[in-house]
Amino acid sequence: MTDYPSNINSRIKNQELLLSSLFFSREFHIASAIYQTKPDWVWIDQEHAPWGTESIGPICVMARQAGVAGVIRVPWNSPAEIKKAYDVGAVGVMVPQVDNPTEVKESIKYAKYPPLGERGIAPWFAAPMGIDVSEVIAKANQDTFLVLQMESIEAYESIDEILAVENFEVLLVGPTDLSASLGVPGEIHHPKVESIMRNVAEKMKDMDKSLATTFFDPQDARRWIAEGYRMMNVGTVLQLGTDRTKEIFSDLRAEFS
Repeated sequence: MTDYPSNINSRIKNQELLLSSLFFSREFHIASAIYQTKPDWVWIDQEHAPWGTESIGPICVMARQAGVAGVIRVPWNSPAEIKKAYDVGAVGVMVPQVDNPTEVKESIKYAKYPPLGERGIAPWFAAPMGIDVSEVIAKANQDTFLVLQMESIEAYESIDEILAVENFEVLLVGPTDLSASLGVPGEIHHPKVESIMRNVAEKMKDMDKSLATTFFDPQDARRWIAEGYRMMNVGTVLQLGTDRTKEIFSDLRAEFS
């Protein structure tokens, strides 16, 4: 089931539950095993993982072919990194450490084709998927989405202004870096962290943007889905195993969809 154009933007706006697994490899056969657990999206990391775009592009194409939205977290809010991630086939791009409305607007400019942004046009993924480039150009802003990470007290203090900016689809609260910004590094369940996470969920409950986060423990994921986090990364298949991941996804969809 090839995912082109992706329907995930309509699913985001409808506040559907969208589940993910964090990639731990760039190997094709491992990617295939991950996609068989039936995630809605997958988190492919470049901020901390030692992978280049040339090695993860094929697994983004494989994701589309499996009906999964590949999301590349780029190293930084850079036009060079963002456009290459989309060009190799990512449906979503995640930008870390976005702290204020100016940086939000920069991310949008780098991520969207005109007239919404200024991203250059060179969709490399079109050829291996057998898609005409003109179709990609016409549908790119509807096919793709942008995830901005709120990971600091600075970003939280500007959250109303950030959320007022149009043309980004997902806000992801990063509990680990947020805990560090709050002076309690690594304490992702600290009352300071949880208070902010609940407050952001309250602010976003009537918006057409989706609220996302990530936890390794499925019980933590369940708790925060109930709080309003509709895009959830649940650990990794390496941690949980393929059968257990399928079971967790099925249980969460049955409970919250």
